[in-house]
Amino acid sequence: MAWNDSNNNDRDPWGGRRNEQGPPDLDEVVRKMQQKLGGLFGGGSRGNRQRPASGNGETPAVVWIIGGFVLVALLAVEMFWKIEPPERGVVLRFGKHVATLQPGPHIRFPRPIENVIRVNIDQIRAFTLDATMLTRDENIVDLQIAVQYRINNVEDYLLRVADPDESVQRAAESAIRDIIGASTFDFVIGEGRADVAIKAQTLMQEMLDNYRTGIAITSVNMQSANPPEEVKASYDDAIKSREDEQRKINEAEAYRNEVVERAQGDASRIRLEAQAYKEQVVARAEGEARRFEQLLTEYEKAPEVMRERLYLETIETVLRDTTKIITDGGGGNLTYLPLDRIIERARAASPKSDAPLVQPGNENYVPPPADYAREREAARLRGAR
Repeated sequence: MAWNDSNNNDRDPWGGRRNEQGPPDLDEVVRKMQQKLGGLFGGGSRGNRQRPASGNGETPAVVWIIGGFVLVALLAVEMFWKIEPPERGVVLRFGKHVATLQPGPHIRFPRPIENVIRVNIDQIRAFTLDATMLTRDENIVDLQIAVQYRINNVEDYLLRVADPDESVQRAAESAIRDIIGASTFDFVIGEGRADVAIKAQTLMQEMLDNYRTGIAITSVNMQSANPPEEVKASYDDAIKSREDEQRKINEAEAYRNEVVERAQGDASRIRLEAQAYKEQVVARAEGEARRFEQLLTEYEKAPEVMRERLYLETIETVLRDTTKIITDGGGGNLTYLPLDRIIERARAASPKSDAPLVQPGNENYVPPPADYAREREAARLRGAR
């Protein structure tokens, strides 16, 4: 019930009765409040301090002891900080950066004097960017790019930029649009994927370093690069045609290499054969020239003997493979010796014999043509002497 209710007009809000003649005594109100506060905190008159705690509202001493222990425990919790190995602790004193805590235990001022923000610098953060971009040749390409990054400077990460993670995504989109806008459609969806990713990572890192975000880009991967769904069928046909063209080019290149290599091998073989024939002819000519010089030397010493010798050697060379010999027995009669038939009859008579067909001293002995001509010439020379 409200204190100013009509049924309680005789009571004031401080617990006393209203003086019908005027307002309540302020001194009495203040004195009553001091007595109540003194009883709450162990104060009051000297006589009251000597009396033990009772049920009149005074607080026991054990409560204050327990409260002191709780206060000390809270202060210890607020002042003790343990930084894990992958973490760094940024200390803010009234909002101002004063220190960066390394891994290990630390004692700092309690809040609200100092506040410690722990940041994991080894954690790899990642996000995927899906975007539709325009290439240099005015074609549209749908991209999906995965970006991974980590924190390399906790002070810059927390204090320099309001939302560093959002800044990384904005920087990634800006860098990719810059690179795609300077590249052709075929290059982006073909062999240029790795090149685009490398350039994007470099450009993103430069932008983030300029803004001092405290972030290091670890990897940028282009997961997909496709034309829009509306033109995907036509693009697949173009890709198939391009692959067929490349296959035909590769086959022609392989055939050309085969033909060229075979022709080069034949040409090398012909050159080697010509070189060998050249060396053979030169060597034979040099040998013949040296032989002629030697013969000339001997001819100058004995011309007649050398002429006869050369004649006999020539006749021997000409008649070496003949099977017929005609001898001049004198008197104009010619004697025909059928050596081939004689040899055939001798072979038929003794086919397994390794002995000569005719032996010197036999009545049927016929010397070989070269030996016979040499003996005849020697006899003639002896008769001339």
